[in-house]
Amino acid sequence: MEQDILHINQMGVGGQNMGAYQPSPTLTETSQSTQQGSDILDSDRHELKLEKSNILLLGPTGSGKTLLAQTIATCLDVPFAICDCTTLTQAGYVGEDIESVIGKLLQDANYSIERAQTGIVFLDEVDKIGAVPGIHQLRDVGGEGVQQGMLKMLEGTIVNVPEKNSPRKLRGEMVQVDTTNILFVASGAYNGLDRLISRRKNEKYLGFGAPSSESAGRRAASLADLANQSAAVSAEEDNKEKDAFLAQVEARDLIDFGMIPEFVGRFPILVPFHSLNQDLLVRILTEPKNAMIQQYQILFTMDKVDLTFSPEALRAIAGLALEKKTGARGLRAIMESLLLDSMYEVPGSDIIIVHITEDTVLNKTDPSFIRGTRVEQTNASTEPEREMRRAEATK
Repeated sequence: MEQDILHINQMGVGGQNMGAYQPSPTLTETSQSTQQGSDILDSDRHELKLEKSNILLLGPTGSGKTLLAQTIATCLDVPFAICDCTTLTQAGYVGEDIESVIGKLLQDANYSIERAQTGIVFLDEVDKIGAVPGIHQLRDVGGEGVQQGMLKMLEGTIVNVPEKNSPRKLRGEMVQVDTTNILFVASGAYNGLDRLISRRKNEKYLGFGAPSSESAGRRAASLADLANQSAAVSAEEDNKEKDAFLAQVEARDLIDFGMIPEFVGRFPILVPFHSLNQDLLVRILTEPKNAMIQQYQILFTMDKVDLTFSPEALRAIAGLALEKKTGARGLRAIMESLLLDSMYEVPGSDIIIVHITEDTVLNKTDPSFIRGTRVEQTNASTEPEREMRRAEATK
């Protein structure tokens, strides 16, 4: 009977022993638990977490924005993916989903999730997803909708990306990629942004005298930019004026252009690019390791022909690129048009030197052809013979 009573007294109700003695927590134990909880707020006892700073590059076309990002990624040896924002749409619509951006980065990292999570994503033509004022539609799936869909990805979230091509992909197998440490570099030409900055600098907010906002926005800025291009000013002066305004760009100017404030706020670093002047374009033609002049000289060397340019011709080529307002990207189009006839005449002929002058670039004269007997070039005699030919061509 006593054993039964003891057994009943030690039965637990709701996980607690009725007969067992449970001492109440002392003041010391309570203070210790409180102190452990406050350790989280103590900056000396938790690991400091570094956050990324996304970058927005803005400047005229052909100024080297994409090339700069590619070169940095190559030097750092990190995965790099270029995404064309003009093809992005919201999920559920025809076009590329926003998550496909991370999929390209994962592919460049050879499907190594750890490497992809420390890569660089280059968002090209990001200005094309800006909302256009005056266009009223139910849903902007390719503009403002894309910006809203990118917000969490830019800041840091878990993105589900399809696995590498395998039978499991057909069953919807996904891998999770954390974008917290992925650096996003956005790039855009932002044509007309300088006009918005100019108007902001010249406006005076004085009550009823404040200027109206009927012409505000991206469309008005583009129209003003086109009107300014038709003015009788040189291309170099126009570029200097635009560069001066772009150097003063602020986040509110991008918002006036059509970017939503949440999107602009996730790019704390704004980097305006300067336009390329004539001297820089000449250096681009001649100085890089894969300079364009050297590329065409190698093409002519395959037919045992030397291609030479006068210094004035190089400046004339750079001047044409300035007038076309296409930056360094327009140099190849000018070179192709300039050397088209020469590349047709040289194969199978007795031409040994093609010399390009300033008049040739300006379509005043044809290229100078020096004809002679072609000889098989050897390693010992190639360079002296070329120097003699170039000296004769420049006389």
